[in-house]
Amino acid sequence: MFYAYVLASQKKDIFYYGSTAHIELRLQQHNDGLVTFTSKFRPWKLIYFEVFSTRSEAMKREKIFKSGKGRQWLKNIITNSS
Repeated sequence: MFYAYVLASQKKDIFYYGSTAHIELRLQQHNDGLVTFTSKFRPWKLIYFEVFSTRSEAMKREKIFKSGKGRQWLKNIITNSS
């Protein structure tokens, strides 16, 4: 299984969009400072994810998350679930 995910920095109003095969491990890597971009904005919280059967599907979804429409859609999802 593969995941497209969204993290929120608990330090600053920043989101990070990614994809991985091991979501728990990846979150730990972000919080341990092992991912260059995210190391400055730790700690991170997983706020949204979707599951896919292939890496390609997860990466396509990650790309959508990073688009203007995708960011707006995620903002609506996150706001309505809070």
